[in-house]
Amino acid sequence: MTKPIRVAVTGAAGQIGYSLLFPIAAGDMLGPDQPVILQLLELPVAMNALEGVAMELTDCAFPLLHGIETSDDPMVAFKDADVIMLVGARPRTAGQDRADLIKANGPIFTGTGEAIDAVAADDAKIIVVGNPCNTNALIASSRAKRIPLKNYTAMTRLDQNRAIGQIAAKLGAAPSDVKNVFVWGNHSDSMVPDFSLATVGGVGEGRSVTDLVGEEWLGGEFDTTVRTRGKAIINARGKSSAASAAFSAINHIHDWFLGTGHNDFVSMAVPSDGSYGIPEGIIYSFPCRITGPWQYEIVKDLEVSAETLERMQKSANELLSEREAVQDLL
Repeated sequence: MTKPIRVAVTGAAGQIGYSLLFPIAAGDMLGPDQPVILQLLELPVAMNALEGVAMELTDCAFPLLHGIETSDDPMVAFKDADVIMLVGARPRTAGQDRADLIKANGPIFTGTGEAIDAVAADDAKIIVVGNPCNTNALIASSRAKRIPLKNYTAMTRLDQNRAIGQIAAKLGAAPSDVKNVFVWGNHSDSMVPDFSLATVGGVGEGRSVTDLVGEEWLGGEFDTTVRTRGKAIINARGKSSAASAAFSAINHIHDWFLGTGHNDFVSMAVPSDGSYGIPEGIIYSFPCRITGPWQYEIVKDLEVSAETLERMQKSANELLSEREAVQDLL
């Protein structure tokens, strides 16, 4: 029998966590033949709610779910974990600015990073979903002495998925037919959705999205919609994105482990290696290529316009400013 993969999820009784756990247990994230053990972390005040979630998971009788562990102690929840999904964080509320969110969530990830490095599996893979995810990932990774820095990632797949959804809707196409859309930078208003290589209609035979819809829409309404979609959802439903964030996190881990299957680029916020002039020492979204199970590489030598490079640097500068704001936590 295939050895179960231990998946730790923080904030597991929250809206994103609740949307996340059942697809993981059903095999949507790690594949239809891969057993999982869920290790669920919550705050002490939310443990009753978490026990209810665990009851529901048990009641589903998922064939691949080989165990559920619940705790309010990260040293317990992260013990021997192979995949760690850091969802738990204070969500952004209407009218709250990014600086407030950084101050509220930054200290959470100091202790989280220490616990991960102390007790998780030696090659644990980490995705940070809780915002500001790039800088929270940087804080957690600053505690890494044992686990490789490259294993710390943040989620910009939601932004890529939003971009694909907008293009598909505009063209009346299936999202699966939209290829090579990706996102540079920070998961914030400064991100840079890149459509320059985007095609519709299949790999190798697709038509350029730019030719089909024109740069006026792509550089205007499309760009603005993708960058500000989170705020629009908060304004519409009074709460931040939950289900879409959960499924994007599943996409991120699924492709990192199993590959994309069609050589697409995927957006992942990863430690910068200096590519495209982006300074090292920040977690930055690049187009990445999955080269094998749990292996990614930043796609090199793409032709990038001067305008895009300028915007990419502005997003990097924002991340450098965020790093400065949490310097005492690093």
